[in-house]
Amino acid sequence: MTTPIQNIGQIAINTHDVERSVAVYRDALGLEFLFQAGPLAFFMCGGVRIMLSVAENDEFDHPSSIVYFRVEDIRAARDELASRGVPLEDEPHLIAEMPDHDLWMTFFRDPDRNYLGLMSEVRRS
Repeated sequence: MTTPIQNIGQIAINTHDVERSVAVYRDALGLEFLFQAGPLAFFMCGGVRIMLSVAENDEFDHPSSIVYFRVEDIRAARDELASRGVPLEDEPHLIAEMPDHDLWMTFFRDPDRNYLGLMSEVRRS
């Protein structure tokens, strides 16, 4: 069976303060800011668009799913985020030893306490 799904087109992340979150995603995380339209702000991360938005009603006012940002060097990326004031949850740690690489992750939170992760697939020599 084929699927019409090709890839992730956009991820929506809830916020209570769009301006505050724009500053974090743009300045601290370094994502490419696209534009802002009222209570919505859009960024690009690789080929995936991220939308920050205020929940339309109480039903949707909750932390987001975990978004994992792929990085080349997880320790350097974590150190860079720390230097920019991003609240970090842990140290980079090994998640799984795969046949040809190791999967590493570390986690942090945005201003609305959404749980986000950095992931790095480290090839073995």
